[in-house]
Amino acid sequence: AVVSTQSGHYGRAEKIAIVGSGLIGRSWAVLFARGGYRVVLYDVKEELMTQAMGVIETQLRSLHESNLLLGKDPAECFSRVSTCDSLSSTVEGAILLQECVPEDLGLKKKVFTELDSMVSDTTILSSSTSCIVPSKFTESLSHRANCIVCHPVNPPHYCPAVEVIPAPWTSGHVKEKTISIMKQIGMKPVVAKKECDGFILNRLQYAVLQESWRLVEDGVCDPEDIDTVMTGGLGLRWSFIGPFETIHLNAPGGVRDYCERYSDGIVRVSNTFGEPRPLTGETLEKVTEYLEGYVPMEKHKDNLEWRDGVLKQLAVFKQSMPDKP
Repeated sequence: AVVSTQSGHYGRAEKIAIVGSGLIGRSWAVLFARGGYRVVLYDVKEELMTQAMGVIETQLRSLHESNLLLGKDPAECFSRVSTCDSLSSTVEGAILLQECVPEDLGLKKKVFTELDSMVSDTTILSSSTSCIVPSKFTESLSHRANCIVCHPVNPPHYCPAVEVIPAPWTSGHVKEKTISIMKQIGMKPVVAKKECDGFILNRLQYAVLQESWRLVEDGVCDPEDIDTVMTGGLGLRWSFIGPFETIHLNAPGGVRDYCERYSDGIVRVSNTFGEPRPLTGETLEKVTEYLEGYVPMEKHKDNLEWRDGVLKQLAVFKQSMPDKP
């Protein structure tokens, strides 16, 4: 049921269950609470849930201060979040369960098998996995048609893209309902038409990382040059237009003109990429030396907070960006 916004309550009263209270689980709790859902958080360790509640409350206040809480009241949002030490009670009555356990196939199989025996026939079973296709851990489940992946970008409360990956047997209703819920909580779902190892985001990220590694390993440039090309070049454009829109705007006649002009050169250069390089050896030492000098481990937590602060400012700026003509 939709709760009237006139009384200070927002959005929907349905229940969302979250299994795993780490970084991603906490962020999902913030997003679902912001979207008006009642959130129940479960973890095997009570102290982790207690820590998570403190972080969730802080994040909600921070989003509100930056006008990123979709006009909601942070205290009202936080009042919809609770913890539970019983997995069966956590999942009972939930319209969607978001799994946020560590990235391990064996653990995913164990958790989903356990959940399969508890959930109703209408509960969506969603995994936060970043790379494991859902067919690998849902095939034998009786509720496999309800299983799907929703992989967010870290940190999800500042990066709205979310990859939605159905299994071959995921029902069309479950896929559409999941997309609808993601949009309701302010996310931007990217829906894969079929399973693909690494999904979309990480395949793009790995392609850039591999070529970056290759350029350093082959002595073309230093690690800091790679970061500068991104932060002072490609990354600036890609933060508001993607690679396809970039090439469309980079040629007088648009994308067809660009491809006619540059396709042969792109193929020629791409043919020199070669096989993937392992992220080991002398290149790893060189990259590590650069990063430990520039971003020292003793300031790791400070730099994470700095990164999130900049992402927050970028999210605020993108809200105020002018519309395309």
